Amino acid sequence: MSSDLHEASFDLIYEPWLPVLCDDGTEDEMSLFDIFAQADRVRRLVGDVPTQEMALLRLLLAVVHDAVEGPADLAEWQQLWEEGLPLEGGDGIAAYLDRYRDRFDLLHPQTPFFQTAGLRTVKDEVFSLDRLVADVPNGAQFFTMRAQGVDRLSFAEAARWIVHAHAYDTSGIKTGAVGDPRAKNGKVYPLGVAWMGNLGGVFVEGSNLRETLLLNLIAFDVDNLRVDAEADRPAWRRPPPGPAQADALELSMRPAGVRDLYTWQSRRIRLAFDDAGVDGVILAYGDPLSPRNLHQREPMTGWRRSPVQEKKLDLAQVYLPREHDPGKSAWRGLGALVAGHAPGTEQRKEAPALVRPRVLDWVSRLTIEGDFATDYLVRARLIGAQYGTQQSVIDEVIDDSVTMPVVLLHERDTGLGQAAIDAVTDADAGVNVLGDLAADLARAIGADPDLARNRTTQQGYGMLDGPFREWLAKLDRDKPPQHQRAIWQDRARAALARLGGQEVANAGDRAWEGRVVETGKGQDLWLTAPRAEATFRYRLHKRLPGTAPEREPDRPAEEAPTDALEARR
Repeated sequence: MSSDLHEASFDLIYEPWLPVLCDDGTEDEMSLFDIFAQADRVRRLVGDVPTQEMALLRLLLAVVHDAVEGPADLAEWQQLWEEGLPLEGGDGIAAYLDRYRDRFDLLHPQTPFFQTAGLRTVKDEVFSLDRLVADVPNGAQFFTMRAQGVDRLSFAEAARWIVHAHAYDTSGIKTGAVGDPRAKNGKVYPLGVAWMGNLGGVFVEGSNLRETLLLNLIAFDVDNLRVDAEADRPAWRRPPPGPAQADALELSMRPAGVRDLYTWQSRRIRLAFDDAGVDGVILAYGDPLSPRNLHQREPMTGWRRSPVQEKKLDLAQVYLPREHDPGKSAWRGLGALVAGHAPGTEQRKEAPALVRPRVLDWVSRLTIEGDFATDYLVRARLIGAQYGTQQSVIDEVIDDSVTMPVVLLHERDTGLGQAAIDAVTDADAGVNVLGDLAADLARAIGADPDLARNRTTQQGYGMLDGPFREWLAKLDRDKPPQHQRAIWQDRARAALARLGGQEVANAGDRAWEGRVVETGKGQDLWLTAPRAEATFRYRLHKRLPGTAPEREPDRPAEEAPTDALEARR
């Protein structure tokens, strides 16, 4: 950066600012040019928070998509996969970046990167960087490096947080900028979170950054993703934004494609800086974007039909993004990733209830029409933010992954994928039986059965987490799907039986003595720990029969009175 503020510059193309994990395990910061040039030796982006990693990845994808003007079809993509990213030459990424070099200058006086030059308030205020940095705590000061707030950022840090703000900024009352007609008394009232805050983000991770970029670089000829090639442009190829939102007519025709979406200007931002770094910010609302029915535009999230919105808006179908559940591991939502459905939903002939992320459709196509082997392992990364207090704060950041053979994504060969989905259902059924055991042991001593159930089901899912991921990654299309599912049932039953045995052993003398309780049929039953255990083992074997190598336990003469089990018979 120049020391003269009148000529201030921080060139993101050649200054290091992108945090990476290298293949030798070291961490580093790289410029845009270097990260493309060394993509083979970069394991992945890291980011200050996981959501920042995803926002930065989409920025890099927008650069590649625009530099190669595609790829137009699978053949062009295959050439990139075999030859690598086109860095040099007149049509290469380096020449492309140089063409738009002014737009990648963080401190440019007229076109600062992802900012609005001259953005100001009526009183010419500049605000704390706490508004820009997402890991500043809001009342909860544990497990953070920024408990005292943010007084100053380096130019590299500020650039990363600007990209993140356009993707994940919170809602709430924001600064009213001069020239924005939405401002009332210097404020703009809540207009919703930034674009990616609406999504349950999903991308495919390769063995290095080059593979990750290419696996998510969807060809423009796919039939389930709309890209208006002429109109689809990243932010740096559009006029610099003013303080107001873009023209309503223009917004009605956007987003035009993935380059537009990956760099969507959800906010208006201007940094305040001196020669040592950034010490303030103005952050205001930018271009609004409703997530409704953008399932043919946004490829990095799953989608669900919303009957409530269909009725409210009187529309035949309304799709909304599927957000991640922070209380569930990624593999428990496998059905929505693999086949576009989940337990309790059905594929409707006119339109599916759920739509899996288009990026997973793309990877499936690579094995059907391309050169990928069906046993090629893909790692689906799930990243998202959960907001609280009227979306004005980020409560949790979700970061999980699930590794699976790509054959699970095939639409033409669904047997193995269905077996994997059924295996998740088996895990749920087994954990429910374990929870019923904990509830019965609590009833045997007069304790709260719901508390006991919740505690033990969490332990059950934790017990199955590692084994399921290992089983999933080793699925083999050359072996019968149902046999492989039966093997999983054996493993799950054994693990849950051990945990159930521990529950009984820890139940105490009062549970072994038991007490009289009322069953779901209104009958009195003397409930003891041995009776609850016998019921547990019988039901566990019933729901997880596996390969049945052992004798099925005898059905207890009188089963424990768990209401949930009564309802499931």
